Amino acid sequence: MTEPAEPQRITPLRETLTEPQTELPRVTTGGEWGRYLRVFLTFARNSLIRDMTFRADFIFHCISSIAWTAMNVGFYLIIFRFTSMIGEDTGWGQDEFFLFLATVWFINSLVQAFFMPNANEFSELIRTGGLDFALLKPIDTQFLISFRRIEWSALSNFAVGLLIAGISLHSLATREEAAFYPSPLSLLLYGFFVACGVAIMYSVMICLAATSVWLGRNQSLYDFWFYITNFSRYPMEIYNTPLGRPLLGLFTFVVPVLVVVNVPARILARPLDPRADWELPLAVWACVATFGCVMFSRWLFRHSLKSYRSASS
Repeated sequence: MTEPAEPQRITPLRETLTEPQTELPRVTTGGEWGRYLRVFLTFARNSLIRDMTFRADFIFHCISSIAWTAMNVGFYLIIFRFTSMIGEDTGWGQDEFFLFLATVWFINSLVQAFFMPNANEFSELIRTGGLDFALLKPIDTQFLISFRRIEWSALSNFAVGLLIAGISLHSLATREEAAFYPSPLSLLLYGFFVACGVAIMYSVMICLAATSVWLGRNQSLYDFWFYITNFSRYPMEIYNTPLGRPLLGLFTFVVPVLVVVNVPARILARPLDPRADWELPLAVWACVATFGCVMFSRWLFRHSLKSYRSASS
């Protein structure tokens, strides 16, 4: 009579989600980039199909976003009835300031379309155990978490921003005094620094999302994200006061949200030459801050995954 076989040990999921799964794969080859592009396009297509399944809801979201933007435009038009400039001798007249607002809408609409819905769902993935399945996918976890859903209706503000920017540029080019035409180099630099602004905003958001691993639900931190990004919606000259300078330093060098809109808006709204002596260092700092924010957010997200032990543990 043979001895009974020793029962096979079942490895808990929390022991399988160790270092190999939390180490995110490196994207280095052209084939890998192509694979990630195909996955992103699949996410985009599925999100569009989902939105078009409920067309009335999609249209309502677009209308509400455009209405909110229109109210902002009306509010600032009322302000410019009583003043010719936002801040004394700042150079932000009506046309320049509306270019600034268009830049705000460009960056915010991209962040809200591609990243905001995914960051909001990250804590739910942790609570329900959905992150377990994301970690087991043969794809970079941060990429999967960041792009799995796209909110197409949020891009309606991007379209409004294009309209406002076009009107403002036309007004700058046709005004009687000091007509201004942006150069091709200005447009290229503008697009580059808008991309930098999106990267900084994404980095702040993914850092807040990563804290869900330790804090569970962190809705108050997302409210904090809206609070700090409100500082980026105004020209940085308005903070050049005794009370505002601490905020100017904090949100330029520690949490660099002030460079998100101010740098690209200045490039598009004013000639490249002449420039104030501090504007070129500010543009260089925007590049350094973008790289630093992206690398820090990447490190924090990877570090948070090492602390994750699955929903069943």
